[in-house]
Amino acid sequence: MGKGSFDINSRRAFLAGGAALLSGVARPSLAQDLPGSVEIEAEVSSIVRHNISSFRTLQWEPYFANLKGGAILVDTTSRALHYWSADGETYKLYPTSVPLSEELTRRGRTSVVRKVEGPEWRPTPSMKKRNPEWPDYVGPGPDNPLGTHALYLGWTYYRIHGTHDTRKIGRRSSNGCIGLYNEHISELFGYAKVGTQVLLI
Repeated sequence: MGKGSFDINSRRAFLAGGAALLSGVARPSLAQDLPGSVEIEAEVSSIVRHNISSFRTLQWEPYFANLKGGAILVDTTSRALHYWSADGETYKLYPTSVPLSEELTRRGRTSVVRKVEGPEWRPTPSMKKRNPEWPDYVGPGPDNPLGTHALYLGWTYYRIHGTHDTRKIGRRSSNGCIGLYNEHISELFGYAKVGTQVLLI
């Protein structure tokens, strides 16, 4: 297997180490990429395991004309985020949370327009309408719904961000954004640049 490839047939190794389920893939050796501190509840683990057949590596060519600036593909069906570096040498695959409903799901092409470490959070007007009890503002920290890092997209209110609630990953749980484990968004944050292409399908 070449750099960035992943043997999806090795499902036992892939699912082993409950705390390390579905880590990013940039090297054939998955074990050294697995975070050791993430706790995943059984129900989330089973949801992700149910999606394992569609959680697979992809080539960038069917989705992008080039890799200028790098490229991020979010597959809302398999609940996976794929990242390719501009030189094609680095490939990462991360499990994600996706929007709660089709109504909240946006698909199409955009790009990363801003990167923020320790993001602030304010509910959108539609979120506030649905959940009037929510606070108007949450600063950076363990209570922030955006986790430790956020990639702001060209679409207003849409982001790829972390989460402190690991139970959300692998399921429909967001109000429109794409969520990653904090360990994974931190890594992706280091790779992605302002201008990185983003496609949600």
